[in-house]
Amino acid sequence: MLITLLLLGAAAGLLAGLLGVGGGLVIVPVLALLFADHNFAHAMHLAIGTSLATIIFTSISSVYAHHRRGAVLWQLFWRLTPGIVVGALIGSVIADLMAGDSLRLVFAIFELSVAAQMGFGLRPDAHRGIPGSGAMSTAGGLIGSVSAVVGIGGGTMTVPFLVWCNVKMQQAVATAAAVGLPIAVGGTAGFAWRGWGEVGLPEYSLGYIYLPALLGVVLTSVLFAPLGARIAHALPGVLLKRVFALFLTGLGLRMLFGALS
Repeated sequence: MLITLLLLGAAAGLLAGLLGVGGGLVIVPVLALLFADHNFAHAMHLAIGTSLATIIFTSISSVYAHHRRGAVLWQLFWRLTPGIVVGALIGSVIADLMAGDSLRLVFAIFELSVAAQMGFGLRPDAHRGIPGSGAMSTAGGLIGSVSAVVGIGGGTMTVPFLVWCNVKMQQAVATAAAVGLPIAVGGTAGFAWRGWGEVGLPEYSLGYIYLPALLGVVLTSVLFAPLGARIAHALPGVLLKRVFALFLTGLGLRMLFGALS
């Protein structure tokens, strides 16, 4: 399992820096399969909770690399953060109330929709400016809650939203990487709380956070996130997005068939 976790961390870190996503789109399905193969109870909840915990470290590494290039819009980050933290906590409660197969189905549909968005280059038309405080709080709450349910850093929603707000693409990616941190912190706290004392969890679990997997993924993800950020600022990334979309389609279909069977 260790080699798989190290490779998974490298891929997650690269994607975090490159596309402004926390890597959860890859981490969750791979961990879910690994945990199921090892007959872990609550495998899907563990996969999502552990994914959110890894994003804390990946986001710090990624956002530092983007910040050094002056690409993070901190004013927007602080306007989104309160709603995001509340939304992430609510999302963790919602996820805990759902059965594992239901979570798999929700994740599979979400992942396939992201793959379609990336593969076909679907982007919202730019809006004339930044919305008011109420709209920003609502957007943050929605991004945080959905992200916590599916175990991601929220970049797949934050980037299109910021582009709609007329933010340049590189700044949107960089700010989304920063936004992934409060999502991950709020979601991790919620999953640790909701899974605390749950019967059947494997040894070395902190609620729905499986600490050995967290450590294995983080070891390489924090090393590869700056590399992804460097590539994001050097390449247009269209081909990479399409290859990633195909990869997500395969993972999404695997999760979908598993949930339906």
